[in-house]
Amino acid sequence: MKTIILTNKKINYSKLIEYGFVNKGDKYLFSTPILDNQFILTIEIDNEEIKTKLIEKDTQDEYILHLTDATGEFVGKIRTEYEEILQDISNKCFEKNIFKSKQAIKVINYISKNYKDNLEYLWEKSPKNAIWRRKDNNKWYGIMMVVSKRKLKIDSDDIVEIIDLRADENIIHELIDNKTIYQGYHMNKNHWITICLDYSLPNTKLFNLIDNSYNLAKKK
Repeated sequence: MKTIILTNKKINYSKLIEYGFVNKGDKYLFSTPILDNQFILTIEIDNEEIKTKLIEKDTQDEYILHLTDATGEFVGKIRTEYEEILQDISNKCFEKNIFKSKQAIKVINYISKNYKDNLEYLWEKSPKNAIWRRKDNNKWYGIMMVVSKRKLKIDSDDIVEIIDLRADENIIHELIDNKTIYQGYHMNKNHWITICLDYSLPNTKLFNLIDNSYNLAKKK
């Protein structure tokens, strides 16, 4: 049996059921034949772990060579089909879970509820950067990142989740106090601001800034 520990992924349990998993208490189970029905692959998802077991139908013995460095056409076919199934489940039933602070989760839920937009991870080389954009014109109105506080000119090496938002260029200098609101990190500092998602700025004020950013990104 192979155990896979999930990292930066969260399970969408309703999608597991849609995929064909069966809920058994705290566990979700799925079985499928592979390699022309010669083997049965069983996948068990329990909290943050995925366990797999491959059983040869004729002998009922567990097969493990696909988990080793064994080579050959036969084991290669098994390994390929096994990995394709796991990748398909990952693509269809799991979501990225990069941003985990309480305020970041509040922001994600607020935007999802009010604007029906989800984070988009655009850069494979920067997996901890993601954006929101308007559906009508594809303009970005929010960027979420994980950075060192020192990037914001804060004297600390602590890692923090941040959000970049559009702001009116006529009042942006009034908003920035370098305590709760900073110059836009990695963006045009005349049009963007940055907030640490550590409750240094209350949700009510943050949500107002999100609404304003969304409006500033509208089609002109």
